[in-house]
Amino acid sequence: MKKGYIIVAIVAIIIATAAGIGYYAYRSLHEACVDRTLHLYISKDTPYESVAEQIHDAITNDRAFDYYAEKNDLEHSFEPGHYLLTIDMSVVQIVRTLKLGWQTPVRVTMNNAKIPAQLAKKLEGQIDADSTAIIAVIGSDKVAKQYGFKSALAMYSMFIPNTYEMYWDTSVEDFVERMHTEYERFWTKERDSKRRRSGLSRLQVMTLASIVYEETRKGDEMPRVAGVYINRLRKGMPLQADPTIKYALQDFGLRRILNKHLKHPSPYNTYINKGLPPTPICMPSITAIDAVLNYESHNYLYFCARETFDGYHNFAATYNEHLQNARKYQRELNRRGIR
Repeated sequence: MKKGYIIVAIVAIIIATAAGIGYYAYRSLHEACVDRTLHLYISKDTPYESVAEQIHDAITNDRAFDYYAEKNDLEHSFEPGHYLLTIDMSVVQIVRTLKLGWQTPVRVTMNNAKIPAQLAKKLEGQIDADSTAIIAVIGSDKVAKQYGFKSALAMYSMFIPNTYEMYWDTSVEDFVERMHTEYERFWTKERDSKRRRSGLSRLQVMTLASIVYEETRKGDEMPRVAGVYINRLRKGMPLQADPTIKYALQDFGLRRILNKHLKHPSPYNTYINKGLPPTPICMPSITAIDAVLNYESHNYLYFCARETFDGYHNFAATYNEHLQNARKYQRELNRRGIR
């Protein structure tokens, strides 16, 4: 009988202890745990130890986290992605968030990249892929043909600069698919109608917009610059766009275009080739794209940077007038010692 009492007492102690631990765990799990906002990025190759360490650094009760994480086998079941841990989250919420993959989307921004390799660098870290993996896809002619483009450089016109919300662990292939969806969404009936007015294809609009964007960053001037190039195209004149020379030379830091540069053999050299280059020379802004679609009707055939260096240009309908504008600009270049 006495032995039975002892067993009952031991069981009671175990139950009480378990209840105490359970109560402590319950209270700890539901108390505040995150003492600062944490952006947690978990790659598919991230070890659990690294995940736990980052969480430990951000919460006030690691023991409660470890208890509930172990109970839910988080070590072998957490999902990769981007997670935002905030001060109002309990340990239960954190573990469930990681286990069920309740990600917080990231904002991926694309702009001002001249070549696919630069875009790959910009995307690196914004999604869970390095630039090598990104360029392997966006620089692939095979992938380009899947979307109806002749080459990867032509497919570059599909990337509309903007900020997009997506999951951080989006694959590069899914990223390109998303960009194709955004591209088709961008080309509304209204934009396509305006494009037909210009007589240009979508690729040609993007190519001309890339030249306009490189010529001026002044949105109010872009439609006028676009009008100059439309006039030249219609007259069969070479575009003679200096930014295409920089692209042909792959020297984007070149500050002054000299006669020797104008002779460089390249399909992108618009001094020795008539018409548009085969593909864009940069990623143009949406403002530049719309400027081409809404180009200004005028009789200008030439323009030259203003000698005031304010980012605007002097426009001319005749070559003689253009030469006068050019001489003023050249004198100012010389005075400033720009070579």
